[in-house]
Amino acid sequence: MSTKHKIINEKIAIQVSGGPSVMNGYLARPATDGTFPGVIIGMEIFGVNDHIKDITNRVAELGYVAIAVDFYHRTEPNLELSYDTAGRNKGMELMGQLSREEVLEDVEATMAFLTSTENISGKIGFIGFSIGGHIAYLAATQLEIAVTICFYAGWIVNPDIKLSQPEPTVKLTSGIAKHGGQLVYFVGGQDSLITKEQLDLMSTALKSAEVRYELTIYPEAMHGFFCDQRPLTFSNTASDDAWKKIQKILSDGL
Repeated sequence: MSTKHKIINEKIAIQVSGGPSVMNGYLARPATDGTFPGVIIGMEIFGVNDHIKDITNRVAELGYVAIAVDFYHRTEPNLELSYDTAGRNKGMELMGQLSREEVLEDVEATMAFLTSTENISGKIGFIGFSIGGHIAYLAATQLEIAVTICFYAGWIVNPDIKLSQPEPTVKLTSGIAKHGGQLVYFVGGQDSLITKEQLDLMSTALKSAEVRYELTIYPEAMHGFFCDQRPLTFSNTASDDAWKKIQKILSDGL
């Protein structure tokens, strides 16, 4: 098992090219001297909240410079939504306004920020949760991301949101292989958002594009199973297993 590093965390601001917008984020890194690979953490629709910050800290403790950025910075910056109906409705509204062009600009700016710091060495990975997982998948088709880990990423195969338009994001899958990346996808078998048919379509696209990928389905788990702040859907068994897999995937890939 990986050594657990003491960490330093801080709020950061990133200038996004193509406009005056500044994107805030949360960065965590080992407190020791040296250089470490970078890992982007993609938020759920609820923003860069305590759950996402906790994941960022946990990844940093493994020996990475981890950063979670606010993809809502153009509309309602620094928003942290609660896990209730009102929070979900607001998050769905804001998520629906995200466009491919904008989030790719955000990811590129984040990667540039990481590579410009003296603490970064080697490759960059991306771990995304729900809509953050979709952003991670999309980014991997366009950018040099070595390891992409998606948790219950929705709308990959259907064009129901702006991020999956004009063609579904799955149609861009060949870009993952083109950029030499690998993709790992975690999902619950009881996920109400992601169907078996959607997973089959995604798997077919990944195979056809000869992407190195791994799909893990936890039969009894639901959407959001990795979040221990959502007691109705959290699965200790699935989240523990996924966390063990993450550690090996990042170690091998970065």
